[in-house]
Amino acid sequence: MNAELEYSVMQHHASELRQAAAEQRRVREALRGPRAERRHRSVFARFRSA
Repeated sequence: MNAELEYSVMQHHASELRQAAAEQRRVREALRGPRAERRHRSVFARFRSA
């Protein structure tokens, strides 16, 4: 496998992992937060993902 391709694949994988970690952190913060904020945030997240 060519080194540049391998490097770009690694970079892509790392960015996906970072994105997943950020999403998990948002989910944990939402669960830890106040009930009203959690409801608002889930509606906002649903709106953003659509």
